[in-house]
Amino acid sequence: MESLFFNTPNQRYQSSELFKKSNEYLIKVDISNGIFFYDISLKNRIKTIQLKNLDRMIMIPVVKHGSLTIENHFDNKKYKIKENSVLIYGSSKQDFTLSANGEIFILFIADFFLKRYLSFDNNEPIDFLYETIQDEVVLIEINRQPLDALSLYLIEKIIHTREDNNMRSIRCMYRVMEFITHRFSLLDMVDEGIEEDELAIASRAKRQLLSSFKNPPTIEVLSHLCATNESKLKKVFKKVYKSTIYSYIQQLRLEEANLLLREEQMTIGEIARRVGYKHQGHFSKLFFETYGVYPKDLLRR
Repeated sequence: MESLFFNTPNQRYQSSELFKKSNEYLIKVDISNGIFFYDISLKNRIKTIQLKNLDRMIMIPVVKHGSLTIENHFDNKKYKIKENSVLIYGSSKQDFTLSANGEIFILFIADFFLKRYLSFDNNEPIDFLYETIQDEVVLIEINRQPLDALSLYLIEKIIHTREDNNMRSIRCMYRVMEFITHRFSLLDMVDEGIEEDELAIASRAKRQLLSSFKNPPTIEVLSHLCATNESKLKKVFKKVYKSTIYSYIQQLRLEEANLLLREEQMTIGEIARRVGYKHQGHFSKLFFETYGVYPKDLLRR
């Protein structure tokens, strides 16, 4: 059966307009051997896409507006993805119907593409995803998160590659790598060798920080809440999450800011204060150091 992806000799950038009427469209773009995406904008109709092959792949649907329904014909189950959502699915064989209505971006990544970047460490996101789709999985949800401003920004860069006059394959590949690096970095990876009691302590601390990162407790208070001492808490937390508690708080604040940047009625200063920063300049500097783009460039106009 022919692969959903390019055959090996054919690796050039190809954009195929599958539907076009006024300002509505459904476009498939093959970037290179192992990666393609659909760019969809539909207002008054539903369009379906048939996926019926035997490719091992990762699928990342991003629903900006509207909805996307995946009908799995192997088990007759339907999965509906609502707007403002980003998901990561794994699949080792496909007989799907995708029904799209709205503004949607769907990226497909073949396992042989991921294989090029394996580090042979199952605690690495790419190795974890690759190994997941080596099993016989029809469709497995790996991650689900709200749509953030940085993802939207990177998707726009990917889509607008077709307006470039040259080197579209390499330009688009670079932009896709930025996008998947961002999405894969949000996966919560924990080493298999972590002891049960260590994981319990770190998980309790994480839950506390998730609910109070704007005004977090001191290490002393946090260690008391986790029924341990300060030294052990700091050691265990870093072992489990590869981050100090302070750095993890900054990460949570910036992730929240990344979501708030999609709000139309908030200024950069208001967002900075909302997530716990007193100074807008300091917030912008940290955001740029983390994501490589300033928050003002992501703020919706």
